[in-house]
Amino acid sequence: MNPITPLNLPQTKLHITKKDEQLYVSCIIRKKSVVLSPEEWVRQHLIAYFTEKLDYPRGLIGVEKQIKYGELDKRWDVAVFKTDQSCFMLLECKAPNINITKAVLEQSLIYYKELQSEYLALSNGIEHFIMKKNRNSNEFEKIDFFPPYV
Repeated sequence: MNPITPLNLPQTKLHITKKDEQLYVSCIIRKKSVVLSPEEWVRQHLIAYFTEKLDYPRGLIGVEKQIKYGELDKRWDVAVFKTDQSCFMLLECKAPNINITKAVLEQSLIYYKELQSEYLALSNGIEHFIMKKNRNSNEFEKIDFFPPYV
């Protein structure tokens, strides 16, 4: 699948290079070039949206960090932290051709259990499911926008 597909996100200028028929994109958070997969295409557009349009601080965004889940090593996609190091938002990215399903939600809840973010977002670049944790009821409430950074 060609990773460069139209998304339901503002266009951004990504630094893309090609080496031996493989496309790479420069990640402004990890400060390195990574293989441009369809999922990475979505992740980089969301990172650009967060940093360019919503003013999320680059220094408080983590990308593809590993956590332990029982005996398994897992890796969450994007987490935005607050200055006190609590997690503001956890984002699970999928390729545009992958539907956001209950299984995707369940996968992200594994990471959520560790990070306890205020917001949980799932996106394939076309559909975005954003939820805010209601601390009183301990349930998620769906919202229709990516939250401004606080």
